[in-house]
Amino acid sequence: MSSAKNININLKIWRQKNAKAKGSMETYKLDNVSTASSFLEMLDQLNEQLINDKKEPVAFDHDCREGICGMCSLYINGRAHGPDTGTTTCQLHMRKFNDGDTIFIEPWRSKAFPVVKDLVVDRSAFDRIQQAGGFVSVNTSGNTIDANATPIPKQDADKAFEAAACIGCGACVATCKNGSAMLFVGAKVSQYALLPQGKVEASQRVLNMVRQMDEEGFGNCTNTGACEVECPKGISLENIARMNREFLKASIK
Repeated sequence: MSSAKNININLKIWRQKNAKAKGSMETYKLDNVSTASSFLEMLDQLNEQLINDKKEPVAFDHDCREGICGMCSLYINGRAHGPDTGTTTCQLHMRKFNDGDTIFIEPWRSKAFPVVKDLVVDRSAFDRIQQAGGFVSVNTSGNTIDANATPIPKQDADKAFEAAACIGCGACVATCKNGSAMLFVGAKVSQYALLPQGKVEASQRVLNMVRQMDEEGFGNCTNTGACEVECPKGISLENIARMNREFLKASIK
């Protein structure tokens, strides 16, 4: 028998028409929200209500809704992705809230992530960092070697896999008091630095990605650790240390 029930909630949502407009918090009352619904389904319900009332729906990012794509980035009651640890916003369910609760919903707050509209921010800075070096160049002219033919220690493979779990949601940046992207960049550098396929371009990769990170206006790391705590995939601070080592080695060559 289902334990789901309906609750009534109050929403305080950041509304901002565009990047240049002055935004503000607006209040909405939403009734009969099923505790079995996800947080994004609750926002869908709100938007349906707003559309029926001939009002502008709330703009928010979403895609896979399976905790993989990283699009559903929201600040909920002062925490990235909400009250749960190790989950994305789309994995958050309304059973985490009580009848009569007031829920504050805001976009990421970072100079490098400007607001596009309402809860949507521009995270293309991450794309540009990736384009600067987050890849492996492979000769596909018929000389490609099967990946399984290259022996890799299991410990290195496991650490590379853990770093590659980063979904680029930006929770680390939004949570960091300095707006630092070093956990994201550290993860992207680490996943290649640990594998033999990534060592050929290792020096140029870390130099290019760190340079692009700085050009995008992200802050520096001061080892607070909030990024690791709020990361929905539990990316370790060890990746920042590894990136710093890779950067130092590349800088003195």
